[in-house]
Amino acid sequence: MSEKKNILLIGKGGREHALAWAIHRSPLVNQLYIAPGNPGTAQCGTNVVLPMDDFSVISEFIEEHDIELTVVGPEKPLVDGIVDYLEAKNHPVFGPNKLAAQLEGSKSFAKNVMQKFNVPTAGFESFGSDEWDKIDSYIKEKNKFPIVIKADGLAAGKGVFICKDQNEADKRLKRMREDPSLRKASQTIVVEEYMEGEEVSVFAISDGAHVRILSQAQDHKRIGEGDTGLNTGGMGAYGPAPVLDEDGLQNVYDSIVRPVIEGMAKEGMPYKGVLYCGLMITDEGPKVVEFNCRFGDPECQVLMPRLKTDLVQIMLLTESGELDQIEIEQNDNYYCCVVLASGGYPGSYEKGKVIKGLDLVSSDTIVFHSGTAIKADKLVTDGGRVLGIVGSGDTLKDAIDNTYKELKTISFDKMYYRRDIGQKGLHHLTD
Repeated sequence: MSEKKNILLIGKGGREHALAWAIHRSPLVNQLYIAPGNPGTAQCGTNVVLPMDDFSVISEFIEEHDIELTVVGPEKPLVDGIVDYLEAKNHPVFGPNKLAAQLEGSKSFAKNVMQKFNVPTAGFESFGSDEWDKIDSYIKEKNKFPIVIKADGLAAGKGVFICKDQNEADKRLKRMREDPSLRKASQTIVVEEYMEGEEVSVFAISDGAHVRILSQAQDHKRIGEGDTGLNTGGMGAYGPAPVLDEDGLQNVYDSIVRPVIEGMAKEGMPYKGVLYCGLMITDEGPKVVEFNCRFGDPECQVLMPRLKTDLVQIMLLTESGELDQIEIEQNDNYYCCVVLASGGYPGSYEKGKVIKGLDLVSSDTIVFHSGTAIKADKLVTDGGRVLGIVGSGDTLKDAIDNTYKELKTISFDKMYYRRDIGQKGLHHLTD
């Protein structure tokens, strides 16, 4: 595996900048292309303009530039079948095919897989988009709140609602029927029991037969401090999360990761790529909240700096079905990522705000670009989540303190961030 490879990375967010950062550092890389990338990924390779939804154009680029591995960052191309398309043309790809990616693309599919292979999760019921009266009756019959209502399809992290009473459930269901951004994802509705506990994300990598635990981290999905307000794509993350120790991680492997990977293989749907296990640590042990078919964002931003093993080597062995030839190692540091967001996110927000102060950030701190652009030779905001600031330390407190100290040098109009990222982890360490 000494020959250097040309690699194509698909995506444009903070996750893709973190992946580009890790891929760029590998001695196995000759040339890294990122499509379409962002101003941050341009520091790691060459950004190219390719439509993420036109697989034929991507395939032509692969052939013209002798790409030997394509890495797919976001979930939508995976769910839409980019792996199937490229593999049919003999282009090596890191990621699950369309059938396996249904673990993220369809909540009801994932719940049925869990049910079949005895993977611990919340009780649930699925309904069609024409069964609103049945959903209403089911919730009223259960009469147990909070209750969780989920859009079955992809909704960019904004299709899950925890409803504290009947009135809120009615309001959320009405939004799922009428909001154009949710209507397509809500062709099927999953209603779940609410699970008490603390969330944590565990990331495994599988080549379809062999599986390795990569790492774990804790995301902060809500917009407001104290986990209040609307769900977002993620306002920050830290890792490793003390809520899950080594024994707990082994339990996750035994009761969740291995049964899913083995079960998918038995069903003729071998899972290759990253399996993101969103878990709730309950009094009864870990239970699955959701599966995702790609790295998390912003969890990826704290996973990549912690990874000691060459990411490209891991991906190549995954694609070739030889993941059993490697053990995955992490360093001993803690990492904290705080997302700087546009004011108004996850609702409406303005773009084009000039970003200042990046040149003042310490070299020990990593800045991952998420929603940025270059306009008139200036770096400006171009999304809801703009930057991810990642600090590290020997302890979790040091990592948190270093991150918040450095982000104070950065500013843009109406910049917003949560000030409590990682605090739940500190409670575990001080209790």
